[in-house]
Amino acid sequence: MTTDTSGAVLPSPADEARFWDLLEAAWAELGDEPAAVRQRLIQREPRTFPDWLYALDPWLNPFLDRLRVLSADLSSGELTGLDRVMERKLFDIDRRDIHEVADGSDDGFLYARGFIVAAGREFYEAVRANPGLAVEDAECESIVYLFAHLHEERFGTWPVTGSGVTRESFSNPAGWA
Repeated sequence: MTTDTSGAVLPSPADEARFWDLLEAAWAELGDEPAAVRQRLIQREPRTFPDWLYALDPWLNPFLDRLRVLSADLSSGELTGLDRVMERKLFDIDRRDIHEVADGSDDGFLYARGFIVAAGREFYEAVRANPGLAVEDAECESIVYLFAHLHEERFGTWPVTGSGVTRESFSNPAGWA
């Protein structure tokens, strides 16, 4: 287990790899159409909003269903690790420059960041590097606590990640400095 200087538990490289691999596996099971839309999101000019921009929306619920199935047999430790990764990913993109494009209230911006994560590692990294690629008002609320809810369903408790961060909006001091 790796900790930072404050003693907060950091996601392990194995948990982070498992996290992105699970997301990609869930998307892969849905075929070529959502894969093409995800690529178009990354390849478009920043701060452009073409007609097809929300074409991923109908695919989000099937994606989440697949992600739940793929995660169904994970242990308490594995689900806690995945939730820790989710917390960190959402915290890291809790930034003013991303909010300026994605928009949203406290919850709305949280769900917008959920969309950024749900769209996959390539889109997530693209938005981190160029916030203009975020999508205004695109949301994926259900992914934000997905691994925590799975943990509670299977083990009767909310996972204790020890991450020292929160996924809630406007909580990353460096992102709002």
